Amino acid sequence: MLLYWPFFPLYIARDAEFAGADAQASDAISEFNADYTPWFESFWEPPSGEVESFLFALQAALGSGFVFYYLGYSKGKFNAGKREQT
Repeated sequence: MLLYWPFFPLYIARDAEFAGADAQASDAISEFNADYTPWFESFWEPPSGEVESFLFALQAALGSGFVFYYLGYSKGKFNAGKREQT
């Protein structure tokens, strides 16, 4: 039972719509200023939500891979420098 506790809110609100921040932001902007026109349009629109989610996950994976590679490299370099001093 302890394994399922993170999914409890999804069970409680199973009929709720989970909208992204982009949709909420555009709704808020149109509420404050109905005459608002965007500065530019996207040059490419993903064909589906799944592709958009995949690209977002890929971006997150590449970014975290780069950050953790750099942290590991720095730690290894620091340890090698410590070993040379002794």
